[in-house]
Amino acid sequence: MSRRRPTLALVLLCKEVESGGGGAGETRRPDYRDQQSPTHPSTLSIKERNMMNTQIDEIVDGIYRLSTFVPDVGPTGFTFNQFLIDDDEPLLFHTGQRMLFDSVSEAIATVLPVETLRWITFGHVEADECGAMNQFLAAAPRAEVAHGALGCMVSLNDLADRPPVPLADGQVLELGRHRVRHVDTPHVPHGWEARVLFEETTKTLLCGDLLTQLGQGPAVTSNDVLAAASEAEDVFGASCLGPASAPTIRSLADLDPNTLAVMHGSSVTGDCSGTLQGLADDYERRLLRSTAP
Repeated sequence: MSRRRPTLALVLLCKEVESGGGGAGETRRPDYRDQQSPTHPSTLSIKERNMMNTQIDEIVDGIYRLSTFVPDVGPTGFTFNQFLIDDDEPLLFHTGQRMLFDSVSEAIATVLPVETLRWITFGHVEADECGAMNQFLAAAPRAEVAHGALGCMVSLNDLADRPPVPLADGQVLELGRHRVRHVDTPHVPHGWEARVLFEETTKTLLCGDLLTQLGQGPAVTSNDVLAAASEAEDVFGASCLGPASAPTIRSLADLDPNTLAVMHGSSVTGDCSGTLQGLADDYERRLLRSTAP
C-alpha cells in the first residue's frame, strides 16, 4: 500500500511559526490548507519576496541551474531549482511558483532572451514545478508546454493557456546539440503524471524531487547525498511509497547518468547510478517498515 503525505509544494512553502499556546518557544506547523494562515505563501511580505535572489550556475555544458534559496522554509531553509538548456530550441525544466517568476526570468535573461524559450517542462503538476507556467507562456510567444500524455489529459489541457504537447514514454525532443528524452515515472516520487527528463548528449538526468536535500549546498557536489536525502524524506515524507517505487528508480540508474539535476538541493556528479541505487534501497526499507504488521 502506498503512503502519501501533504505534497512537497504545500509543505515546503510554509514556515514554522511560534505557537500562540503551549510552552515558551514551542513551535507548531501551520495548517497548510488555511489560505489565511500567516505562513501561507500568498502572505509573504514584499521584503521576503525581494530577498529571493535567484543564482545561476552552468552545471554541465549548456545546462544551467537557477536556484532560489528561501531561508524560512523547513528547519534549515530550502532551495527551489529550475534548469535551463541553452540550445537552438531552449528548454526550461520547472518554472517555479508564480511569485518567483520575476527573479527566475531575470536569471534566464543573463543566458538568453526569455522570449526565445521554446519548451516549458516540469516533473509533475505542483506549484513549485509549474506555478509560473502561464507567465512563461505569455513571455515567450513560441513556447509550448511538453509533458506526458496523462498529465496533459488530466490537468494541462485545462491549466495551460496554450495547448500542451503530449509526449509518449521514451519520446525525444531535439533541441539542437541536446536531445531530451521523456521518461514516465508514475507516482515516483509523487503524482500519477510524474516524469523525468534525460538529456542524452551530456547524460544529465533532470530528476525533479528525487534526492531532495534541506538547506543550501553548492550548485554541484560529488559527495554522497543519500544521508541528506533520507533526512529530508524523514522531515517531509513527500514520496509516494509503493511496490513500483524502487524498481522505477533502478531503471533510472540503468540510464547511467553523469549528472543528477536535483530540484531541491545540490545537483550530483560522480557515481550517479550508485546514488540512485542507494535511493532505491532507502525506498525499499521505508516501504517494508510502513507495511510491517
